[in-house]
Amino acid sequence: MQIAQFDNLALNWQQDGNPEGRPVVFANSLGTDFRLWDAVLPLLPTSLRYIRMDKRGHGLSSVPDGPYSIDDLAGDVAQLLDRLDVKDVFFVGLSIGGLIAQKLTYTRPDLCHSMVLSNTAAKIGTPDLWNTRIDAINEGGIEVISEPTMERWFAPEFRATPDCLAWKHMLERTHTQGYVSCCAAIANADLREETASLTLPTYGICGSDDRATPPELTKSTLDLIAGSQFHIIDGTGHLPCVEKPQDYAALITKFLKESGFV
Repeated sequence: MQIAQFDNLALNWQQDGNPEGRPVVFANSLGTDFRLWDAVLPLLPTSLRYIRMDKRGHGLSSVPDGPYSIDDLAGDVAQLLDRLDVKDVFFVGLSIGGLIAQKLTYTRPDLCHSMVLSNTAAKIGTPDLWNTRIDAINEGGIEVISEPTMERWFAPEFRATPDCLAWKHMLERTHTQGYVSCCAAIANADLREETASLTLPTYGICGSDDRATPPELTKSTLDLIAGSQFHIIDGTGHLPCVEKPQDYAALITKFLKESGFV
């Protein structure tokens, strides 16, 4: 783990794989840190350089005053990639990470070669939905949403295992201000027009049992991008990279090759 210090933000990030390889960048979901990708990385090609980070308000990154915007979060990633002097990356974004991916590829096309949009959309939910969640957390703490969140995150089979408890704890230990500030970013994000203008190679992934961004919602966003592909991983929810990492890694590897990245 390393800290990249900027004017108003300290970003926790980590590099794995071959430091001389082409860069693959991961942006994780709301309420998780970069350990979201732990089970996937060992299954990907060893020739590549893997960069992941805790977005602001999460993990070991700092928690600037909120609310945040998707522009803020995409700008944080751009700052880090500029600091690392990397361009032409293969970007994997899940949930809010997928919103970050769409915004980044629109505002900084020089940074991205291709992308995977996982369990996400160009517009997720409504402002009323997110503001209701923010109010509930501000009143009762993040624990009040942990059980319904597990139902959105995971299919019933995974929720019945002891492993689910670790992810529940990760959510509950997320900084409250960081979480609700990112909720505000999602509430105010509507990237449909911007995403429809993208032309980079794009692959979509969703879980069949995803109750946060159902397959039809994710596919509606992929349909905006000419030439994109879409795949559903059966028996998984909002975090298929956790539930079925081998299936997830196989799809990533397939697209790495099809997009000409490796």
